[in-house]
Amino acid sequence: MPHNFRNRAGALLAAFASLVAGSALAESNMDAGKKLFNQTAVPACAVCHTLEHAGAQGAIGPNLDELRPDASRVEKALRNGIGQMPAFKGLSEEQIGTLAKYVATATGASK
Repeated sequence: MPHNFRNRAGALLAAFASLVAGSALAESNMDAGKKLFNQTAVPACAVCHTLEHAGAQGAIGPNLDELRPDASRVEKALRNGIGQMPAFKGLSEEQIGTLAKYVATATGASK
């Protein structure tokens, strides 16, 4: 087997492994974000907001599927509150980031 072919095959295999690992990490982050949205945040985001991906049908706050906020907008709302929505002081910075990315990705605002 030519040396050049083995190098290319090895590089392709490494790229594929990285892609699979990245997909698993992205899926894990989506699962973590969904749990934060439905259970961990107090009060749970699902109580007030509609988000199809989370199975949430809240009717108090904006429908996030329609609003499609980007992650920075969600982070700002979580940290500072907005309108009737309180600031979520009980969430860590990591949780805020995970939740914000989840909402942005689930709504299609961030691909």
